Amino acid sequence: MKPLVQVQDVGMRFDTKKGSFIALRDVNLDISEGEVITLIGHSGCGKSTLLNLIAGLTLPTDGGLICNGREIAGPGPERAVVFQNHSLLPWLTCFDNVMLAVERVFGAKEGKAKLKSRTKAALEMVHMEHAMNKFPHEISGGMKQRIGIARAFAMEPKILLMDEPFGALDALTRASLQDELIGVMGKTGATVVMVTHDVDEAVLLSDRVVMMTNGPAATIGEILEVKLEKPRDRLKLAHDPQFAEYRAAILEFLYQKQLKHAA
Repeated sequence: MKPLVQVQDVGMRFDTKKGSFIALRDVNLDISEGEVITLIGHSGCGKSTLLNLIAGLTLPTDGGLICNGREIAGPGPERAVVFQNHSLLPWLTCFDNVMLAVERVFGAKEGKAKLKSRTKAALEMVHMEHAMNKFPHEISGGMKQRIGIARAFAMEPKILLMDEPFGALDALTRASLQDELIGVMGKTGATVVMVTHDVDEAVLLSDRVVMMTNGPAATIGEILEVKLEKPRDRLKLAHDPQFAEYRAAILEFLYQKQLKHAA
């Protein structure tokens, strides 16, 4: 079976005032349908750059990327992105923010009633139907991110790309949204690629953790396969020796292999 996404010999170079800066080199990664992958590494290792390349927001200077059998040459509705900043439009209600994305993808072939039904279902999936008529400034940061996730899932993308979606939230809200995401992924069978700095989050959510080497000229250093049973329960995993082993393997890569290499 062909992978849903193929990253093939990808390199990314930026022209700066100080000359050419190589952000990524020789990146190769296959992502299967239904797989959850997290990208982890120190700041400046190109995690977000790689995510933006898969999203089609930037194009590689070397190599190529394929999604669903087609070359990625720009953004597309089969790839939805959730950023750390929720990016909701402040003049629209929560319902209308989600509806806008739904209309963009399905508006040409579906009636208004069906579009509204899709929007409502997406809000219900993240337990935000009670806030559908509120404006973004009337809800908390965690709720805004829930709306952002609902908007992304409402587009029924082939792959969901998340750039530290919970990074700006407090620990308890973050944990609640991680659990919410686990539930949504279980219901939808979504393919997800997420950038994170959080080792526990990486192990909790992932099928594979992709560990990036330090930049410049960053690449994939190691890939850790996480063979923990799903659905995952954070309280049970807190006492699970295998969870601790996965966590230790990532920390060893980040703080021994990479920092030693940088020194």
